[in-house]
Order: sequence, then C-alpha cells, then structure tokens
Amino acid sequence: MLERARRPADNVKALGYVSLANDVSSDMMIPLLPAFVTTVLGLSPAFLGFLEGLAESTASLLKLVSGWYSDRVKKRKALAVIGYGLSNVVKPLVGLATAGWHVLLLRFAERVGKGIRTSPRDALLAASVTAEERGRSFGFQRAMDNFGATIGPLLAALLLWLFHDNLRLIFLLAAIPGAWAMWLLIRRVQEIPAPEATAAPKPVGPSPLAGGIPTGAFRSYLLAVVLFTLGNSSDAFLVLRAQSLGISLPLIPILWAALNLVKALAATPGGALSDKIGRRWSITLGWFVYFLAYVGFALATKTWHIWALFVFYGLFYGLTEGPERALVADLVPEDQRGRAYGWYHLSIGVGALPASLLFGVLWKYAGAPTAFMAGALLAGAAAVMLGKSVKQ
Repeated sequence: MLERARRPADNVKALGYVSLANDVSSDMMIPLLPAFVTTVLGLSPAFLGFLEGLAESTASLLKLVSGWYSDRVKKRKALAVIGYGLSNVVKPLVGLATAGWHVLLLRFAERVGKGIRTSPRDALLAASVTAEERGRSFGFQRAMDNFGATIGPLLAALLLWLFHDNLRLIFLLAAIPGAWAMWLLIRRVQEIPAPEATAAPKPVGPSPLAGGIPTGAFRSYLLAVVLFTLGNSSDAFLVLRAQSLGISLPLIPILWAALNLVKALAATPGGALSDKIGRRWSITLGWFVYFLAYVGFALATKTWHIWALFVFYGLFYGLTEGPERALVADLVPEDQRGRAYGWYHLSIGVGALPASLLFGVLWKYAGAPTAFMAGALLAGAAAVMLGKSVKQ
C-alpha cells in the first residue's frame, strides 16, 4: 500500500480521504455551533458573525504565509501535518467552553491550523496531476471533503438522539475521526519532489509579500474573488435562517447533511465540467447559482423552502470549489503556486470578516431578508466582473 501511495496520482485519493475524515470531525460540530453559541452560551447573531469572520480571516492570512514558506523550503506535507494536527487537537475542546471568549479562542486556534495546512496541501495536490486532470482532481478532493461533511452531521443527529441533545459530548467525540484523518495523512500521503527546472526558477522572496501578487490575470481573478466574498457570509447564518423558519434542532444536522451530500455529488462533475468548458465559465455559473439561492433565502417563508434552498445552494459549491482552486494553478507557474494559493485564500479572508460582520449587523437591525439580498447583489456583481475581466 505504501508503494502505491508513492505514485503522484495516488496522492489525490489519499488527500481526499484525509479531507473526508477531517470533515466528519468538523461537521459533527459546525451545524450545532450556532445553537451552542446563541442558546447554550446566550450570545447574539452579531457575536456569531464576529466569531466566524475573525476565524476565517485568520486562517486566510496564514494560508499566504504557509504557502510562501512551502515554496521556499519545497516541502508541502510537513506543513499539512502540523496544520491538521493543531486543528484536531483544539477542535473538540469547544465541548468544554463555558464562555464566549473560550469558543473564540478555540475557534481561532482551529483556524490557525487550517491556515497552516491549506495552501501547501493544495499545491501538493496540484503537483500530483497533469493540467488536464486538475479540475477533476480538485473536484474529487472537494467531493471527499463534502462526503465527510455529510457523514458528520448524520453522526451528530444520531448522537443528539442517543445522548439527549448533549452538545458538549458530541463536540468531544469529534476527536475520534480527527485522529483517523491524522493517521491517513501521515501514513498515506507522500511528498512530491519539485520538478527539475528547465530554466532558472524565480527566487522565492524573503517574505510572503515579497514580489507581490503573481501575474496580471491572477490579480484580476483575485479582485473578483474579493468582491464575491464580501457577499459570502458564513453558512452558519443559513442554519439560523432555517431555525427562524421553524426547523427544529434535531433536524438541523440532517439539513446540513443534505447540503453537503449535494456538494459532494456535484464536486467531481463540477470540476470535470471546468476541464471541458473552462474554469471561468464554471465559476461564473456557480456564482449565479449563489445569487439565486440567496434571493431564495431572503424570500423564504416556509420550512419546505429551506429544504429546497439548501439542496439548490449545494450546486454552487459543486460548480466552484474545485474550479476555483484549479484556476489558481492554471494562472501561475509551478514554483509560485504555494504563494499563489496563499494569495487566493488571503483574498477570501480579506472579505470574510467584513462579510460576516455586515451580514450579522444587517440581520440584527434590518432583518434576515435584507441581509440575504445584500449578499445576493454582491455575488451577482462578482459574477459579472469575473466573466468580463478574467481570461483563462
């Protein structure tokens, strides 16, 4: 088995299974975290927005640093191990939290781990396949991630029933699949040596910001990503919207699982579609789906609307998650990909904190429909920008 895993193409499968196990762990918790924060700890939607926005922005900043560093040392796997390890140590400790600052600190630390691992992992995956397979391969990785995010909530629903809605115990039990993810990463994923350069490679700068953002086309892409992210608040607000329209707590993990099942089923075909029609058109289509879904969440009045919208919303992820990452590798050379993935994730982080803060404030003072409509309009504008400015 280890000999097989040393072949580059097998890294795609191995990294996919790592993502599956890690997301079983994470998504035993994520759909229940809004209820834990707002009900058990008695905090507001605005605090939830601050918590999620700060966590994602922190992760995105560190993705730039870790991506740059992985280019510099030409080692991707070690950083992935450190990042996944930190996340899986601190994540279950949310079950011991008794105050908002406890959750804030632990969520911050868990996202630090994500920030360390993500750019090196994406660069390692990109190095494991040819350009013609890139969209499908990233789609497969996202599919496994989302299958894990389907299994996790179903486990959480079962545990809610078995342990009488004991959220703290469920969070602690999330350590088990997290440990499985670490075993898979250490034993099955292999480093891909940097290829022999046919020309003198561009030196990696002395800091993550040295040399700026690679290539003009990549910069145009990042501008569109930032605009979209400003309208893309945390999915935790979708859960709150579901609860506000009458979805009960025991059904929330089932609803979350349905969303992630659609994401998982759509991810590989969505990535393969981008190999055929081009990344730009696949992403633009996905952002338009997001626009329609958010308009739907704004106008929803019944519980069946929420179920239908969660399923439809999953198509957005299938059309964009793999292609967005594959487009990064398409637009920059091999020796700059770690840094490029860092800039890509940082761009998402730049928008994540204000997006979730703005959404939380709009929800509080103007109502949920206004908040969702604002997100829809920003996504629509980003789709237009991407379609006009980015040439693949």
